[in-house]
Amino acid sequence: MMRRIAVVPGSFDPVTLGHLDVIDRAAGLFDELHVLVVHNPDKSALLPISQRVSLLEQSIKEAGLPTNIVVASWSMGLLVDYCMDVGASVLVKGIRSQVDVAYETPMAIVNRNLAAVETVFLLPDPANAHVSSSLVRQVAGLGGDVSPYVPHAVAEYLERSRV
Repeated sequence: MMRRIAVVPGSFDPVTLGHLDVIDRAAGLFDELHVLVVHNPDKSALLPISQRVSLLEQSIKEAGLPTNIVVASWSMGLLVDYCMDVGASVLVKGIRSQVDVAYETPMAIVNRNLAAVETVFLLPDPANAHVSSSLVRQVAGLGGDVSPYVPHAVAEYLERSRV
């Protein structure tokens, strides 16, 4: 029997409760789920990739998410190259709004054409639909409390570093 392997890619800069919701639900749909921290050249990162990986691992553990989750990073090459390397045939993307759908659809089509990797869109829990890493970075940067939007490990890290 073939294992169902999927990848949830993102910048996770930082990981939010919305991310964890999507990761948790996706982990229940696949035998193995790779949560992949990727470099987005269109964004200016707040946290280095190694710190994002560490915070993701801590947050997944704290939340008691399933053990079929692998956290990794990828900064060179196409996302579908990583999928091919690990045997994943599905990408999972959280979609908060029509803007996300418009942004993600062309990439999903190209990924299918390049490597026969399908994209599955998961809708957020309504409690987290308004939360984005950009919003968290902005609130944290202005000294606000981000604890309602991020895992405990992330809130602690941001508080300690005063990012």
